[in-house]
Amino acid sequence: MPAGVPHVIVAEPQCKPWWRSKTLWLNALVLALAAAEQQVGVLQGLLPVSTYQLVAFGLPVLNAVLRLITTQGIKL
Repeated sequence: MPAGVPHVIVAEPQCKPWWRSKTLWLNALVLALAAAEQQVGVLQGLLPVSTYQLVAFGLPVLNAVLRLITTQGIKL
């Protein structure tokens, strides 16, 4: 390379293991609770119907918030 020409070093973004992703853990937790409720049916009698609407609305909002604060990608 000629003298005076700077070398450009491109750093690859740091990725974290998938199990450190808060977004994936949140979704796994909601999925597990929904699957357990489908099989057992205990919570439907104890919680008002609006709880399911709250989860349906809140999960995408929480996913968006977690995505906004995410600074790293994940690797499998």
